[in-house]
Amino acid sequence: MKRIRHIASHVKGFFSGPSLGGRIFRYGGNQNVYTQGEPADTLFFIQEGGVRLTTRTRTQPSAVTAILGVNDFFGELCLAGYPLRMSTAVTLTDSSIRTIKKEKMLELIRDNSKAANSLVAHLLASVKNYRDHVADLLTSTAEQRLARVLLRLAHLDEDGPASLEIPNPSHQVLAEMVGTTRPRINFFMNRFRKQGFVQYDGGLEVHQSLRKILRKPKNRL
Repeated sequence: MKRIRHIASHVKGFFSGPSLGGRIFRYGGNQNVYTQGEPADTLFFIQEGGVRLTTRTRTQPSAVTAILGVNDFFGELCLAGYPLRMSTAVTLTDSSIRTIKKEKMLELIRDNSKAANSLVAHLLASVKNYRDHVADLLTSTAEQRLARVLLRLAHLDEDGPASLEIPNPSHQVLAEMVGTTRPRINFFMNRFRKQGFVQYDGGLEVHQSLRKILRKPKNRL
Protein backbone atom coordinates (compact mmCIF):
# COMPACT_ATOMS: atom_id res chain seq x y z
CA MET A 1 0.00 0.00 0.00
CA LYS A 2 2.82 2.43 0.86
CA ARG A 3 4.45 1.63 -2.49
CA ILE A 4 1.21 2.48 -4.33
CA ARG A 5 0.88 5.79 -2.48
CA HIS A 6 4.50 6.62 -3.34
CA ILE A 7 3.77 5.96 -7.01
CA ALA A 8 0.71 8.19 -6.88
CA SER A 9 2.73 10.98 -5.31
CA HIS A 10 5.48 10.60 -7.92
CA VAL A 11 2.99 10.63 -10.79
CA LYS A 12 1.27 13.72 -9.39
CA GLY A 13 4.55 15.57 -9.02
CA PHE A 14 5.57 14.95 -12.60
CA PHE A 15 2.32 14.88 -14.56
CA SER A 16 0.16 17.53 -12.92
CA GLY A 17 2.43 20.39 -13.99
CA PRO A 18 2.48 22.35 -17.24
CA SER A 19 5.24 20.15 -18.68
CA LEU A 20 2.60 17.59 -19.55
CA GLY A 21 0.84 20.00 -21.86
CA GLY A 22 -2.68 19.38 -23.02
CA ARG A 23 -5.80 21.20 -21.88
CA ILE A 24 -7.75 21.09 -18.64
CA PHE A 25 -11.50 20.56 -18.93
CA ARG A 26 -14.09 20.79 -16.16
CA TYR A 27 -16.95 18.31 -16.04
CA GLY A 28 -20.10 18.13 -13.97
CA GLY A 29 -21.08 15.01 -12.09
CA ASN A 30 -22.30 11.99 -14.09
CA GLN A 31 -21.03 13.48 -17.37
CA ASN A 32 -19.56 11.41 -20.19
CA VAL A 33 -15.90 11.96 -20.94
CA TYR A 34 -15.95 9.43 -23.77
CA THR A 35 -18.02 6.44 -24.91
CA GLN A 36 -16.99 2.89 -25.73
CA GLY A 37 -16.33 2.52 -29.46
CA GLU A 38 -15.31 6.14 -30.08
CA PRO A 39 -11.93 6.89 -31.73
CA ALA A 40 -9.09 6.91 -29.17
CA ASP A 41 -6.46 9.58 -29.80
CA THR A 42 -6.15 11.17 -26.34
CA LEU A 43 -5.53 10.11 -22.77
CA PHE A 44 -6.63 11.76 -19.56
CA PHE A 45 -5.25 12.66 -16.14
CA ILE A 46 -7.59 13.37 -13.22
CA GLN A 47 -6.60 16.47 -11.24
CA GLU A 48 -9.84 16.81 -9.26
CA GLY A 49 -12.87 14.57 -8.87
CA GLY A 50 -13.32 11.00 -10.03
CA VAL A 51 -14.32 8.78 -12.95
CA ARG A 52 -15.86 5.35 -13.36
CA LEU A 53 -15.12 3.13 -16.34
CA THR A 54 -17.78 0.74 -17.62
CA THR A 55 -17.57 -1.91 -20.32
CA ARG A 56 -20.40 -3.60 -22.19
CA THR A 57 -20.67 -6.55 -24.57
CA ARG A 58 -23.34 -7.54 -27.06
CA THR A 59 -24.79 -10.11 -24.67
CA GLN A 60 -24.18 -8.50 -21.26
CA PRO A 61 -25.18 -5.15 -19.69
CA SER A 62 -22.48 -2.63 -18.86
CA ALA A 63 -20.34 -3.38 -15.82
CA VAL A 64 -18.06 -1.10 -13.82
CA THR A 65 -14.44 -2.13 -14.41
CA ALA A 66 -12.62 0.66 -12.56
CA ILE A 67 -13.17 3.52 -10.13
CA LEU A 68 -10.57 6.24 -10.58
CA GLY A 69 -9.62 9.29 -8.56
CA VAL A 70 -7.12 12.13 -8.33
CA ASN A 71 -3.73 11.40 -10.00
CA ASP A 72 -5.12 8.52 -12.08
CA PHE A 73 -4.75 8.19 -15.84
CA PHE A 74 -7.40 6.68 -18.08
CA GLY A 75 -7.74 6.20 -21.81
CA GLU A 76 -4.07 5.20 -21.91
CA LEU A 77 -4.73 2.14 -24.12
CA CYS A 78 -4.44 4.50 -27.08
CA LEU A 79 -0.67 4.48 -26.41
CA ALA A 80 -0.64 0.74 -27.18
CA GLY A 81 -2.28 1.27 -30.55
CA TYR A 82 -5.92 0.62 -29.68
CA PRO A 83 -7.86 2.73 -32.23
CA LEU A 84 -11.19 2.72 -30.33
CA ARG A 85 -12.23 3.26 -26.72
CA MET A 86 -12.58 -0.04 -24.88
CA SER A 87 -14.83 1.41 -22.18
CA THR A 88 -17.09 4.34 -21.33
CA ALA A 89 -15.77 6.99 -18.90
CA VAL A 90 -18.26 8.92 -16.76
CA THR A 91 -17.45 11.42 -14.01
CA LEU A 92 -18.53 10.58 -10.48
CA THR A 93 -18.58 14.18 -9.25
CA ASP A 94 -17.52 17.62 -10.51
CA SER A 95 -14.10 16.94 -11.98
CA SER A 96 -11.07 18.69 -13.45
CA ILE A 97 -9.39 16.49 -16.07
CA ARG A 98 -6.30 17.14 -18.17
CA THR A 99 -6.57 15.91 -21.77
CA ILE A 100 -3.31 14.97 -23.53
CA LYS A 101 -2.91 14.11 -27.19
CA LYS A 102 -1.52 10.65 -27.85
CA GLU A 103 1.29 12.07 -30.02
CA LYS A 104 2.33 14.51 -27.27
CA MET A 105 2.56 11.77 -24.66
CA LEU A 106 4.51 9.42 -26.95
CA GLU A 107 6.94 12.25 -27.71
CA LEU A 108 7.33 12.97 -23.99
CA ILE A 109 7.99 9.30 -23.25
CA ARG A 110 10.60 9.04 -26.01
CA ASP A 111 12.46 12.19 -24.98
CA ASN A 112 12.19 12.02 -21.21
CA SER A 113 13.16 8.90 -19.26
CA LYS A 114 11.61 10.31 -16.08
CA ALA A 115 8.26 10.59 -17.83
CA ALA A 116 8.57 7.04 -19.15
CA ASN A 117 9.45 5.64 -15.72
CA SER A 118 6.61 7.52 -14.06
CA LEU A 119 4.06 6.29 -16.59
CA VAL A 120 5.25 2.69 -16.32
CA ALA A 121 5.02 2.90 -12.52
CA HIS A 122 1.49 4.25 -12.83
CA LEU A 123 0.45 1.50 -15.25
CA LEU A 124 1.82 -1.20 -12.93
CA ALA A 125 -0.20 0.29 -10.08
CA SER A 126 -3.28 0.33 -12.34
CA VAL A 127 -2.83 -3.35 -13.15
CA LYS A 128 -2.72 -4.15 -9.43
CA ASN A 129 -5.83 -2.06 -8.77
CA TYR A 130 -7.69 -3.80 -11.60
CA ARG A 131 -6.67 -7.22 -10.31
CA ASP A 132 -7.82 -6.27 -6.81
CA HIS A 133 -11.12 -5.01 -8.22
CA VAL A 134 -11.79 -8.28 -10.03
CA ALA A 135 -10.83 -10.31 -6.95
CA ASP A 136 -13.15 -8.15 -4.86
CA LEU A 137 -16.08 -8.84 -7.21
CA LEU A 138 -15.44 -12.58 -6.96
CA THR A 139 -14.82 -12.93 -3.23
CA SER A 140 -16.61 -10.10 -1.37
CA THR A 141 -20.23 -9.59 -0.39
CA ALA A 142 -22.23 -6.73 -1.89
CA GLU A 143 -22.01 -4.94 1.47
CA GLN A 144 -18.21 -5.18 1.47
CA ARG A 145 -17.98 -4.05 -2.13
CA LEU A 146 -20.09 -1.00 -1.28
CA ALA A 147 -17.86 -0.18 1.69
CA ARG A 148 -14.76 -0.41 -0.51
CA VAL A 149 -16.35 1.80 -3.19
CA LEU A 150 -17.20 4.49 -0.61
CA LEU A 151 -13.69 4.42 0.86
CA ARG A 152 -12.24 4.66 -2.64
CA LEU A 153 -14.49 7.57 -3.61
CA ALA A 154 -13.43 9.40 -0.44
CA HIS A 155 -9.72 8.61 -1.12
CA LEU A 156 -9.68 7.47 2.51
CA ASP A 157 -6.68 5.20 3.06
CA GLU A 158 -5.76 3.67 6.40
CA ASP A 159 -3.34 6.46 7.28
CA GLY A 160 -5.81 9.21 6.34
CA PRO A 161 -8.09 11.35 8.52
CA ALA A 162 -10.92 9.92 10.63
CA SER A 163 -13.52 10.95 8.03
CA LEU A 164 -13.92 12.78 4.73
CA GLU A 165 -16.95 14.29 3.02
CA ILE A 166 -17.71 13.65 -0.65
CA PRO A 167 -20.57 14.69 -2.92
CA ASN A 168 -23.45 12.29 -2.36
CA PRO A 169 -23.60 9.83 -5.30
CA SER A 170 -26.98 8.47 -6.34
CA HIS A 171 -27.86 5.00 -5.13
CA GLN A 172 -28.38 3.91 -8.73
CA VAL A 173 -24.79 4.85 -9.57
CA LEU A 174 -23.55 3.02 -6.47
CA ALA A 175 -25.58 -0.03 -7.48
CA GLU A 176 -23.87 -0.07 -10.89
CA MET A 177 -20.45 0.26 -9.25
CA VAL A 178 -21.09 -2.50 -6.73
CA GLY A 179 -22.90 -4.86 -9.08
CA THR A 180 -26.16 -5.14 -7.14
CA THR A 181 -29.62 -3.58 -7.03
CA ARG A 182 -30.67 -0.12 -5.87
CA PRO A 183 -32.90 -1.48 -3.05
CA ARG A 184 -29.93 -3.37 -1.59
CA ILE A 185 -27.81 -0.21 -1.75
CA ASN A 186 -30.58 1.63 0.11
CA PHE A 187 -30.60 -1.11 2.75
CA PHE A 188 -26.82 -1.12 3.24
CA MET A 189 -26.52 2.67 3.30
CA ASN A 190 -29.21 2.94 5.96
CA ARG A 191 -27.41 0.28 8.00
CA PHE A 192 -24.08 2.09 7.60
CA ARG A 193 -25.71 5.31 8.81
CA LYS A 194 -27.24 3.63 11.88
CA GLN A 195 -23.86 2.09 12.73
CA GLY A 196 -22.14 5.47 12.44
CA PHE A 197 -20.00 4.50 9.45
CA VAL A 198 -21.43 7.28 7.24
CA GLN A 199 -23.39 10.48 7.78
CA TYR A 200 -25.65 12.49 5.48
CA ASP A 201 -25.61 16.28 5.69
CA GLY A 202 -25.81 17.64 2.17
CA GLY A 203 -22.76 15.59 1.21
CA LEU A 204 -21.81 12.10 2.31
CA GLU A 205 -19.32 11.81 5.19
CA VAL A 206 -17.39 8.54 5.12
CA HIS A 207 -15.68 7.36 8.32
CA GLN A 208 -12.63 5.16 8.81
CA SER A 209 -14.82 2.88 10.95
CA LEU A 210 -16.41 1.67 7.68
CA ARG A 211 -13.33 -0.57 7.34
CA LYS A 212 -14.90 -2.85 9.94
CA ILE A 213 -17.18 -4.09 7.14
CA LEU A 214 -14.15 -5.24 5.15
CA ARG A 215 -12.99 -7.41 8.04
CA LYS A 216 -16.26 -9.34 8.28
CA PRO A 217 -16.27 -12.97 7.08
CA LYS A 218 -16.87 -13.05 3.33
CA ASN A 219 -20.01 -15.15 3.21
CA ARG A 220 -21.42 -13.99 -0.11
CA LEU A 221 -25.01 -12.74 -0.02
